[in-house]
Amino acid sequence: MKRFLLAGVVLVLASCSSAPEPAPMPAPSTPTAPPSIALPPTPPQAEKDQCGLKDAQAFVGKNRTELPAPVDPSRWRVACTTCPVTMDYRPDRLNILFNPDTGVVQQVKCG
Repeated sequence: MKRFLLAGVVLVLASCSSAPEPAPMPAPSTPTAPPSIALPPTPPQAEKDQCGLKDAQAFVGKNRTELPAPVDPSRWRVACTTCPVTMDYRPDRLNILFNPDTGVVQQVKCG
């Protein structure tokens, strides 16, 4: 019976003892980005006046009959604001749009 008592005491003491704490987990490694590649700087974009828009602003408010004859007719398009025109974009073409009732130029734009 002493054996059973001794075995019981040993079991009770063994169950009360704490197990060693596990080692802490290592800190997660932070992924690093690959080294960046230096790109050449983009040149500043200068405003290009390919169609002569700055000079054509003087036409706004004038009658379309006062427009000078274009040097290159393929680069000028004179149309009324409600007239159908092709939708092709040509940055070197000057569009002069006039009011169909009065004939007064309302807008000039490239395209």
